[in-house]
Amino acid sequence: MKGDVRRSRFDVRRSGSSFGVRGASFAVRRATFAVLGVAVSAMLAGLFAARPARAADPGTQVDAIFAKYTATTPGCAVGVGTGGKPVLAKGYGMADLEHDVPIVPGSIFEAGSVSKQFTAAAVLLLAREGKLAIDDPVRKYNPELPEYRAPLLIRHMLNHTSGLRDWGNVAGIAGWPRTTRVHTQAHVLDIVSRQRALNFVPGTHWSYSNTGFNLAAIIVSRVSGVPFTDFSRERIFKPLGMTHTSWRDDFTQVLKDRAIAYAERAGVFHTDMPLENVYGNGGLLTTVGDLLKWNENFASPIVGDQGLVEEQQRPGSFSDGRPHIYAFGLYARTYKGVREISHSGSTAGYRAFLTRYPDQHVSVAVLCNVASANATQLAHQVADVYLGEHLTVSRERGPTAEQLTAAAGLYRSIVTGETVSIGGERNVLGGRKWTFDARGAAAADEHGVVEIYERVERATPTAEELQAYSGVYASDEAETILTAVVENGNLILKRRPDTKLPLTPLYADAFSGPQIGTIIFRRDAAGRIDTLSVVQDRVWDLRFQKR
Repeated sequence: MKGDVRRSRFDVRRSGSSFGVRGASFAVRRATFAVLGVAVSAMLAGLFAARPARAADPGTQVDAIFAKYTATTPGCAVGVGTGGKPVLAKGYGMADLEHDVPIVPGSIFEAGSVSKQFTAAAVLLLAREGKLAIDDPVRKYNPELPEYRAPLLIRHMLNHTSGLRDWGNVAGIAGWPRTTRVHTQAHVLDIVSRQRALNFVPGTHWSYSNTGFNLAAIIVSRVSGVPFTDFSRERIFKPLGMTHTSWRDDFTQVLKDRAIAYAERAGVFHTDMPLENVYGNGGLLTTVGDLLKWNENFASPIVGDQGLVEEQQRPGSFSDGRPHIYAFGLYARTYKGVREISHSGSTAGYRAFLTRYPDQHVSVAVLCNVASANATQLAHQVADVYLGEHLTVSRERGPTAEQLTAAAGLYRSIVTGETVSIGGERNVLGGRKWTFDARGAAAADEHGVVEIYERVERATPTAEELQAYSGVYASDEAETILTAVVENGNLILKRRPDTKLPLTPLYADAFSGPQIGTIIFRRDAAGRIDTLSVVQDRVWDLRFQKR
């Protein structure tokens, strides 16, 4: 019926006397609209053609970064904050493979050395209250330490210029690497108390050492009068609302929502948990959300004040005034042209990275429960998504292939005696800036510290010549005996109860061994071998006397 009415009206209009004018006017308008329509369509098409494709949603881009972590693997949690607000929190992979528990944003991980900044903050809080000074001698609070020739200050410990041997490395030399037995804070003090020498005069070099942060945690307990764990909870975690953060002071304690740590061996995942009650250097149990809250404290201080957070982020310097890039528990670097305040972490199978870009007010936290995860790289990929146009690409270049070929050979550090092999398949540059000349090589690390290497000839001792190194060598500092013997024409170190470490010749009187580093046999004035020295990156010269 409605159709009939419309038709009758249309018929009436067509039969009216004014139809010719109205019809002509309608036709003109229709033609005009058609022309305009074509023009508008063409214009819009041009605009859309010129406009670049819309960038993928940040969350989708982050999903792609973590895509390899699935329901059959361990994985990671990631959190992002911009402008002081959390904008992303996701979990990928499994927190517990045995019980099919997935990782969620609230999963609790160990943060490894990301923990160090919290220990440093606790010390700074006491310093602001006048209860200690950053330049106080360490022995004022830790009298268990030997009296060294040069003053060792708290400041040195908090920026890794102390020269303290890393207690974990010393324990490893003795046959008990970290996570193979239960170490405690008392073990740390006991090991440190036996070290009669430092790696170097405090303030003159930079060498990463967990020992300083364990001692700092003990100082906080002794000065404040309360356990370090309680001090941290009441003075740092609670005020910031970090309700899922604590210290692992008892590794047997049941903790809900904890992600189990794993390592992969021959394609099979095995648990890889930190079986120790040591903290301050590591041991922080936390979530990505809590870490973002902590990072925001540097922008809007609740714990401490503006002076404290600025002091904590200020890069340190050596005794002669040369600057380095480590502040108090934090690295102050640049990443693709923007300022970055960050720290990585690694304990057993846990991997972590917490970073902040203060000028863009962006924070990224990544916590993983598998040893193969590169949390630093993953966090940087996430940062790339959120920093976007602020980033620039570095154009710095290292040595050319021709330079490396010309410089090929074995080089020895004139400070520690450790070696690097330049050129060929065994080329090891270590991410440092290298220069070469006729005398040898120079390598500058990220702190600007230049280490000189001299070219050495690779030794090829005969079985008869190796016999000169045979003997029993003992160290009170490591509480260990190493026995050097020649078996089947090869030099071997034996350590109780049944460890055998085959040694590979490097240069005259120097060898390398698995799990122990560089071994240098030292001679007396008469040329007789009387000492064996173990050299590692965190233990520069641990002496074993020949019996």
